[in-house]
Amino acid sequence: MIDESYSVRQAEVLISMRMVDLILKKRRGGELSRDELEWMIGGYVRGEIPDYQFSAFLMAVCFVGCTARETADLTMIMATSGGTLDLSPIPGIKVDKHSTGGVADTTTLIVAPMVAALGLPVVKMSGRGLGHSGGTLDKLESIPGVDTAVSTEEFLDLASENGIAVVGQSADLVPADKLIYALRDVTGTVDSIPLIASSVMSKKIAAGCDAIVLDVKYGSGAFMQNEEDASELAEAMVQIGSNVGRETVAVITDMNQPLGRAIGNALEVEEAVDALSGRVPYDDPLMSVCFTLAKKMIQLGMPGTKDEEAESMLLEVLANGSAKGKLKTLVDSLGGNGEGVIKCTELPRARERVPIYAKSQGYIASMDCEALGRAALLLGAGRATKADVIDPAVGIMMCSRVGDMVYEGDVLAELHVNDGTNAETAKELVREAIIIGGEYPKMSPLIFGVVDINSIALREATDNEEAPEAAEIGESPQYAEADALARELGLMDA
Repeated sequence: MIDESYSVRQAEVLISMRMVDLILKKRRGGELSRDELEWMIGGYVRGEIPDYQFSAFLMAVCFVGCTARETADLTMIMATSGGTLDLSPIPGIKVDKHSTGGVADTTTLIVAPMVAALGLPVVKMSGRGLGHSGGTLDKLESIPGVDTAVSTEEFLDLASENGIAVVGQSADLVPADKLIYALRDVTGTVDSIPLIASSVMSKKIAAGCDAIVLDVKYGSGAFMQNEEDASELAEAMVQIGSNVGRETVAVITDMNQPLGRAIGNALEVEEAVDALSGRVPYDDPLMSVCFTLAKKMIQLGMPGTKDEEAESMLLEVLANGSAKGKLKTLVDSLGGNGEGVIKCTELPRARERVPIYAKSQGYIASMDCEALGRAALLLGAGRATKADVIDPAVGIMMCSRVGDMVYEGDVLAELHVNDGTNAETAKELVREAIIIGGEYPKMSPLIFGVVDINSIALREATDNEEAPEAAEIGESPQYAEADALARELGLMDA
């Protein structure tokens, strides 16, 4: 008779030994094959590889990175770890849009109806907010009656019938990403561009769209704090899209101050209605970013369309009301009263408004965008944990922007409050987040750049002409750091 306990122990040893080999290979700067990545991720999802070993692998990636091919393989392995959507029954090129997250980022509720009004199907699975950044689903569900939890069949029916569908992510999509992200969140391995890129793109690819437009934020209210990191992340995601046959364009945008004036769910829906109704100037930062993203979606969905042609098309659907009509259709399809939303009679209102006044005269020199998001969270507009319940009515209306001249006593912002428990703390956060100075500030560009596969090729060609001879593997300080980590984890002799 076979000793089953011995067989199990032997299998565990073999798995452990091979996982150690792969950790060491990556830590030393080696390139993992697709088979190796598939074995590793599959084993982790099945519970055969323990958290501590997969954490060591993730930390090795944080230190030494991944090649473009590895990142693409990692993405596709996660994308196919569960169900995937087949959007081929929906006619036309399906273009998805994704933002890496920010504050007062209402773009989806403006861009999706504008693009759908032009006949391009917008089929999007969105997420919820966590922490200081807002989520599209929470904004939609601030509308009474709206339910974004629909079946895959309902989702496809809505997209086919209406040309627009924005719903919650299906539970069986990318289970590998869900597990790995939860581990990254508690092991200090979130801050890795290959891991961020593969996480974002695995979800986009599993959702089945033909082309993808990415809004990659940088600044005090974004995950990427500077333009260089945002550019690196944008290039990584564009390369992944290209490597798996999805045409992908990334727009790098500033998040050093709130994009719109509304921070909070129902407040942002109302701002989206204002934008689609022509009540937000076209040169407003929110509309400028929306136009840029929408034009890129049009150019991917209608190849050959020039910038000025796309802009003219967008202006027309705003002027004739068809873009606003698509928002109404979207709300109706999810169980809400679209007409009431368009008239802003269906949105919840906070009981109290608390103005925050300037204490001095000068220019708005800067804003701590993350702090503004945290203030809205304290009021109940966001979640500190996934279990938190959102108050859809509360938030902040910004009355000033960086570069504005203000005088003592001017209203800088207005809190919309239901529960006053944290109102004073939120008020102080907002006041401290808005810096007033004596000189006009140096302004960051709203649109830092656009990344596509051609711009990456051009940049790489330029870099190759200027690059010095590469150091051998093991000579770089990053490998020394990785060696130290491996020794600490007992994966390498001291």
